[in-house]
Amino acid sequence: MSKAPEGALSTVILVIAAGRRLQERMEDRLGEIGLSVRLFSALGHLSRDADLSYSDLARRAGVTSQSMRATVLLLEEQGAVERTLQGQGHRARLELTDEGRALLARARDLVAELDAEFLADAGEETEGALAEAFRRAMGWPL
Repeated sequence: MSKAPEGALSTVILVIAAGRRLQERMEDRLGEIGLSVRLFSALGHLSRDADLSYSDLARRAGVTSQSMRATVLLLEEQGAVERTLQGQGHRARLELTDEGRALLARARDLVAELDAEFLADAGEETEGALAEAFRRAMGWPL
């Protein structure tokens, strides 16, 4: 393992700093449409699987079940999610409403705009290399 030259910034520190700045920008953009990163994440997970429990959602978001309940309640108040009961003895399903699907589509557009801004000068080759490097570092599928 090689040492970084004296005075050079650690790659990990650079990634963390960039991540914080990008998260702030994403929070700002999503805030324009009444969302946060956590609300956006919950909408995304629910759009793929309405049968997720609060605990499942919380695990995926890295928060407590109580915090996720509050998140889902906010989405319900916004009209983006509705709870439907499957019948006696079955847990509630959390389904996106038409408004929720439209909000998620708008949020995805905003994230795509941020991607484009972030990578504007990097070029397509660099974008692919970054994505692959981060996936490998996180142990995610390529």
